[in-house]
Amino acid sequence: MNPDVSRRTFLSFTEPKAPVKFEYRELGKTGVKITSVGFGCMITSDPSVIERAADLGINYFDTARVYQGGNNERMVGAALKGRRDKVILSSKSLARTKAGLLEHLDTSLKEIGTDHLDIWYLHSFRDPAEIKDELLEAQEIARSQGKIRFKGISTHINQAAVMRGALAKKHFDVILTSYNFAMDKGLEPALAEVKKAGVGLVGMKVMAGGYREMPFYPTSAEQRNRMRQQGALVAALKWVLKNNDIDTTVPSMVDHDQLDENMRAMGAAYTERDEKLLSAHLERIRPIYCRMCNACDGQCSQGLPVADMLRYLMYADGYRQFSLGRGEFLNLPEETKAVRCSSCTSCTVKCPNGVRVAQRLRRAQELFA
Repeated sequence: MNPDVSRRTFLSFTEPKAPVKFEYRELGKTGVKITSVGFGCMITSDPSVIERAADLGINYFDTARVYQGGNNERMVGAALKGRRDKVILSSKSLARTKAGLLEHLDTSLKEIGTDHLDIWYLHSFRDPAEIKDELLEAQEIARSQGKIRFKGISTHINQAAVMRGALAKKHFDVILTSYNFAMDKGLEPALAEVKKAGVGLVGMKVMAGGYREMPFYPTSAEQRNRMRQQGALVAALKWVLKNNDIDTTVPSMVDHDQLDENMRAMGAAYTERDEKLLSAHLERIRPIYCRMCNACDGQCSQGLPVADMLRYLMYADGYRQFSLGRGEFLNLPEETKAVRCSSCTSCTVKCPNGVRVAQRLRRAQELFA
C-alpha cells in the first residue's frame, strides 16, 4: 500500500460511496467472465487504488511495457501481489519484431512478478498491413511456453480497418480498441463483426480524453466545477457499456474518487439525462478532442502525424499526464519534431469534426518541444 495513505484514510475508502451492481460479461470465446468495468492502469501511480479495486471485485487490470517507462508494470505487480489468482491481467508491447516482442514479454513478466499474462497485446496498430506473420509467431511461441493465455491486438486510430484485418488473420482472442461517445458511429458495424466472430472486445479511451476541467479552454471556474459535479464522465462510461458488443472497458483511475465514479457506472442504466450531459460535453470538447477518425491522414503539407500528436496532447491536457505526452512526442522522428506549425501561412488540415488542428498542434509543439 502507498505509505502516504494512512490506515484511517484507506479504511474510509473501503466501500464505494454508492451501491454498485456488479456486471460480468463473457470475454469473447475465452471462457473468462470479466467485470464490465476493468481498470486501465496507464496513469495510476497510487497502488492503494489498484489494491482497493481488486478487493472490491474488479477483476481485470491492464498495463503495458511502455507505461511510465516500465515502472507501471512494477507497481501493478506489487499492488496485485497476493491477488494474482483472482484477477485477469494484461500487458502490451510496441515491439515490431518477433525477437523484440519476446524480449519485452520476459521483461514484463519479471517486472510484474508473475509467470504468465492472461492477455498479451500487440500494441497500437493503425494499418492492417502492419500485422506481420512474425508478430503472430511470437504470440504463438509465448502461448506454447505457457507465458500467455490469450493473444490480443490493440488499435487507437483507423480502428475498423485494423479490427477487420485482425479478424482476417483468425489468430486473435481479444481486440482492444478506442471507443467512446464522441467517435463516428460508423465504427459500430466493425464492433459487431468482432462480437460475431467470438473475439473478445475491450474498450479503451472511453472517456473521450477525460477532460474533467479545461483551464486551457475558455470556461469559468464555476463551469468547470459544475462539469465535475454533474457526472459527464460517468455518463461517458455508461454510454460505452450500453453497447453489449463491448465485453469490458479499461478507464483510467488515478484516485479513489475516480474509482468510485467508474464503479457507479457498472450495471447502471444509460438515461436521457446522461444523453443531455454528453451532448453538452461534446460541444465543450469539440474544438480540442481528436475523434481518431483518421480523416486527417496525409493532409498535413509538412507530413505531421496529426492524429498521433493530438493524442499526445490529450494525455497532457485531458489526463494531466505531461510526462506521458512529452515522452510520446519525443519518440517522433527528429525531422517531425523540428516542424513548427507557426511557419505555415495556412493549415492544410481540415478536421470534419471541428478540431482546431493548427491551434492544437502549435500547443503540442510549444508544450513538448
